[in-house]
Amino acid sequence: MNQPDNLGDFFRENKELLKVYVETKSEIFRLQAIRIFSKSMGLLAWMVIAAFIAFLILIFAGMCLGFWLSELTQSYVKGFGLTTIILIILFVAIAVFREKLFVNPIIRSIIIRAREEVKVSKSDNDED
Repeated sequence: MNQPDNLGDFFRENKELLKVYVETKSEIFRLQAIRIFSKSMGLLAWMVIAAFIAFLILIFAGMCLGFWLSELTQSYVKGFGLTTIILIILFVAIAVFREKLFVNPIIRSIIIRAREEVKVSKSDNDED
């Protein structure tokens, strides 16, 4: 095998090999991005379903609490009024602490999953 005299000769001789290498690397990055995106969307879909179920639970728990307080106060207006006040306080607390309770944990879990995917793909590449 003769040695190329300069870098230009090297690239001319190995142009096809470099082209395949770059295409393969870009395909690997694209597939990793698709995997991370799809797992994140799966997590998002699960969170939407969980939020809907939590919403239903909150509605039925509010109705039960309203009827129970109505029975204690002997007035539907007072019972459901107290329930509404409790739910408003709960909503305000969730709104105040939304970043600590929801936003930061979701971002953290997505970043952790993305790092795990990159580690897995790097270890897959190391085996080749």
